[in-house]
Amino acid sequence: MKKGLLHHIELYVSNLEDSKKFWGWFLGELGYEIYQNWDSGQSYKLGDTYLVFVQAEERYKDIPYHRCRVGLNHLAFHATSKEQVDRMTINLREKGISILYEDKHPYAGGEDYYAVYFEDPDRIKVELVAPE
Repeated sequence: MKKGLLHHIELYVSNLEDSKKFWGWFLGELGYEIYQNWDSGQSYKLGDTYLVFVQAEERYKDIPYHRCRVGLNHLAFHATSKEQVDRMTINLREKGISILYEDKHPYAGGEDYYAVYFEDPDRIKVELVAPE
């Protein structure tokens, strides 16, 4: 039964190539595969859900994204284990991607919440959460 499940999310990005590099790697690690590809966008699919990234037009890039404004705050993904969160954390650091809330990592969400938090090239917060 698919009723109520998320079908897709579409995000407009400031630099499609940077976003494809970042999201292609991250989503690939989670099992997503490229679903659609066109000049101004690309999508990645896992099961029945897909994420779409579209190049924002220049005329709409005057106000940069900020997660504290009205709209999307962050995207959170299920990890298969704490070990996957740990591996991803190492990979993020190797790629020069800063870990958010480093002083509380991996329990920034609470003592029973094992996760890594980081940002994409447009500073959209991303979270990878281990099962409880």
